[in-house]
Amino acid sequence: MSAMSPLPPNHPAVLPRRVGVLLVNLGTPDGTDYWSMRRYLKEFLEDRRVIEVNRALWWFILNVIILTKRPGAKGKDYEKIWDKARNESPLRTITRAQAEALPALIDAGARGIVVDWAMRYGTPSIASRMKALQDQGCDRILVVPLYPQAAAATSATVADEAFRHLMKQRWQPALRIAAPWHDDGFYIEALARSVESGLAKLDFEPEVILASFHGVPEYTLREGDPYHCFCLKTARLLRERLGMSKEKLLCTFQSRFGRDPWVQPYTDKTIEALAQKGVKRMAILAPGFVADCLETLEELDGENREIFEHNGGEKFAYIPCLNASEDGMEVIRQVVEREISGWA
Repeated sequence: MSAMSPLPPNHPAVLPRRVGVLLVNLGTPDGTDYWSMRRYLKEFLEDRRVIEVNRALWWFILNVIILTKRPGAKGKDYEKIWDKARNESPLRTITRAQAEALPALIDAGARGIVVDWAMRYGTPSIASRMKALQDQGCDRILVVPLYPQAAAATSATVADEAFRHLMKQRWQPALRIAAPWHDDGFYIEALARSVESGLAKLDFEPEVILASFHGVPEYTLREGDPYHCFCLKTARLLRERLGMSKEKLLCTFQSRFGRDPWVQPYTDKTIEALAQKGVKRMAILAPGFVADCLETLEELDGENREIFEHNGGEKFAYIPCLNASEDGMEVIRQVVEREISGWA
């Protein structure tokens, strides 16, 4: 049957072929109350990519200990950054804003592209938004894990979830998973511009700047995870672009969890040591996050600021993530254009 042939009687409507682009971030609870936090933490911490220990032992630790105590404590942390007017976390607000800004930048309407967004943990789910794209005629879908430095616990688990959805489909769309962009020139340039802009707004010059990335357990390096190397490369390229020394711009790792050793140097311990050695002025940024969230707003700009000041530091500045800024959106645009080549 030719492309111009009429459909048989009673044939379902055939939508125009489109390309779907799905931006995916880590996730967020739907509220700060105990049960919202518990649902979110349970989904997150049950992921075998996130916690790679004996499952029977972890089931007991998670369900008997962690999910009893941690939801309350984390809910209080989220309360500090929660958008009361919208009743949502900054991560949800920013990810939505990125998805809403992208179509105009890639001329989506004229090119038959549909842009959507999802969360790996929490809502909206990857499966629900992939289905929504398919329902709009998308027979090709690009999934963009919003992590510049790929890791098994981030980018890989997004891919896992996307393919789990496809495993249930008889009519599967073609699927692409965006590659990381930790060393792409457009990303390094955007980071450098954000640092320069952030520093220009300060009334002091930092003696030290920290590029703080989310940490991972040490054993993941031995298992072949590339994340640590990607972070170090990003920091090195950023340092070179800014013309700074290794002593001026340091690379550290935050948010460790549990008793096992994680990759070092630790952000909090580094800040404590710097302040105790007499550093009075410092700035910090989080190049591994494309959107401000609990780990940046509450942990870096809150907890770590307190650590610095309590140990003798005087001037502390947090440089925001790229978010939905012009430079931030240019990074996402470049990634998407690179990955949909030949499709749109």
